[in-house]
Amino acid sequence: MSYADGWAAVHLEMPPRVPRVEFDAERHWPLVRAVTGIDVGVNSSPLHQAEACRAFMRAWNYDILLTSLIGHGELDAKRTHMGHARYAAGGIDYDDDIRCPFDGPEEALRFDPRETYGEPDRAELIRRFNDDYRANCEAHPDLVSMTGTYVTLFSGLIAIFGWEMLLTAGGLDPEGFGQVAQRYATWMQPYYDALAESETPVVYSHDDIVWASGAVFHPDWYRTYIFPHYERFYRPLIESGKAVIFVADGNYTEFVDDIAAAGASGFFFEPLTDLAYLVERYGQTHVLIGNVDTRALLYGTREDVRREVERCMALGKGCPGYFFGVTNMIPPNTPVDQALYYNDVYLQLSRR
Repeated sequence: MSYADGWAAVHLEMPPRVPRVEFDAERHWPLVRAVTGIDVGVNSSPLHQAEACRAFMRAWNYDILLTSLIGHGELDAKRTHMGHARYAAGGIDYDDDIRCPFDGPEEALRFDPRETYGEPDRAELIRRFNDDYRANCEAHPDLVSMTGTYVTLFSGLIAIFGWEMLLTAGGLDPEGFGQVAQRYATWMQPYYDALAESETPVVYSHDDIVWASGAVFHPDWYRTYIFPHYERFYRPLIESGKAVIFVADGNYTEFVDDIAAAGASGFFFEPLTDLAYLVERYGQTHVLIGNVDTRALLYGTREDVRREVERCMALGKGCPGYFFGVTNMIPPNTPVDQALYYNDVYLQLSRR
């Protein structure tokens, strides 16, 4: 892996190879064992697992660490617990704790984050972001590191209300729920102001604004209550010279132009978002991350895997800021042989 290649791509300076980032492959323990020779598994100590993860990331040429500091824990004073299906190896992430702290949509529509969570302390936020960024750099000195927020706006509302209450309140009173989003954005602004004053050169801005079929609410709702806040969030970051990577699951093709107009420097996107559109519109001006579909590895043949790698390389290879990778994750049930072959094809095609 190469900090130099990752840094060049973030700054749109075409590196000699297509840089790379993967997600969850480094915690696919049978794959990690096959690649590194380290005896590690779900019952290994966290320290041993972390060492094995780093060894795997070096072996598979990761170039950037996409991660954030501000997550659901920031909202623990009042948020919905939605449970969690089994995903991680050994099913250790399964959670059947499902509860919502709101009695109904009327209470949800009155919610004010500042009354519940208090006013963020800017100096403390700067310290926290710097500590997180420095820790990431120390743990992964060969990668481009960053810090940022996971619950930027819409994802914060999902965490607070849960899907059922969010859809009920938003459906009953879209304008009223838009006012809730505005109050949340006002509460979140100090986090972005603090990021602008922090040491991190790259900011991770995660917001799951869509699902697999596209927008959750009418597109006009987003353009009224979401994207203007992105512009306010990103302005101090851009003025301080930082790159802003927008991160979202699902299919957000219809909103790519809005996010770019708000000031994002790059996009992380799953296979549902149209890579061809991103390359055509932003391939020479923005960082583009991912689009390889994990289903080719999970369910396909070797020919399917090669076709999927070739598809993304054919589109992304000519873009100076393109990072290759499976952005809908490489889960622990992925056949090891398929994952190894996927890596072989990447290595064959990664040189420019």
